[in-house]
Amino acid sequence: MLAAVLLALAIILEVAASALLPRAQGFTHPGWTAVVLVGYGAAIWLLTVVVKHMPVSVAYAIWAGAGTALVAMVGWAFLGEPLGWLKAASIALIVAGVIGLNVTGAH
Repeated sequence: MLAAVLLALAIILEVAASALLPRAQGFTHPGWTAVVLVGYGAAIWLLTVVVKHMPVSVAYAIWAGAGTALVAMVGWAFLGEPLGWLKAASIALIVAGVIGLNVTGAH
């Protein structure tokens, strides 16, 4: 259970850092660059803690899949990025894959 909570926190930090990338302006804005790097660093650190308790293949697949889907949704909801039917269907497939990993006993 703790691993799942830490993995969720790692995903949230990674998504937040990714969503803030435009503010870092190609790493030319020092303040936002620092926030992005700390967010990514904390997410990776949490992932290293998680893999003590679950297989790295499962933890990373969930982290990457959920992160990708959530960044796409954040981009659409908050950053003005388009969301067509193909993109929405692809996100649904990613979510289905993450659910499938969890159902098969990832924890």
